[in-house]
Amino acid sequence: MKHPTHTSRRTLLALIGASLASVPLIGSPRAAALRAAVGLDDPAKKEIAMKLVSSAENSSLDWKAQYKYIEDIGDGRGYTAGIIGFCSGTGDMLDLVELYADRRPGNVLAPYLPALRRVNGTDSHDGLDPHYPRDWARAAQDQEFRRAQNNERDRVYFNPAVRQGKTDGLRVLGQFAYYDAIVMHGDGDDPTSFRNIRRRALNRARPPAQGGDEVTYLHAFLDARVWAMKQEEAHSDTSRVDTAQRVFLRKGNLDLETPLDWQVYGDSYHID
Repeated sequence: MKHPTHTSRRTLLALIGASLASVPLIGSPRAAALRAAVGLDDPAKKEIAMKLVSSAENSSLDWKAQYKYIEDIGDGRGYTAGIIGFCSGTGDMLDLVELYADRRPGNVLAPYLPALRRVNGTDSHDGLDPHYPRDWARAAQDQEFRRAQNNERDRVYFNPAVRQGKTDGLRVLGQFAYYDAIVMHGDGDDPTSFRNIRRRALNRARPPAQGGDEVTYLHAFLDARVWAMKQEEAHSDTSRVDTAQRVFLRKGNLDLETPLDWQVYGDSYHID
């Protein structure tokens, strides 16, 4: 059962190039340590990240079962679908289906591209109903479509978040906090976007790359994230921060070492 307050998300824009953080000198011992440290892009850590997000987005650790997921949860963003909640109203679903059409011309979703372009920026299903959900599930049986979902997740959300986290000198937990934030809020110009959540945190604390304490900075970032979530009713349940990320932070588990125990929306989860 999908939780109705967690799958809504974001405005467009994928890149996090405009970093306000200073970067450690390339030849410094600190920079060398940051480069050598295991990041969220380590395959084992990335698998943990996928499960953590899926627990909040899909009430399940089985993130690979979500390629076929699609529904309108009534959040004003049209259809929400796939492993990261691509939305027909926010542009990322359109980008995904265009990529899939490039790689698999004539696929079952290609005829919906004109409709997806029309409904972008709205909650409309015009031109999508009644068969779009059925055809999305059919497309999800195609390995090429699953690969396209993986690629767009990484291009738009995962890679920019990890890159910014490493630039800020954050370890695995901090990189994950960035990733989870950009999944929900995107990186647009609105006050609740990822870049502005980060900016609010920087007004209160410095990240390690600027000589600050990592735990102090991450608490400031999570505080800013909670503020952003509470600005929208669909995000007002902040348990994915309060009883998950904040739990790991208070335990000092900055590298997301297993075993992990957390709760989201009252449900308990465990990774060995």
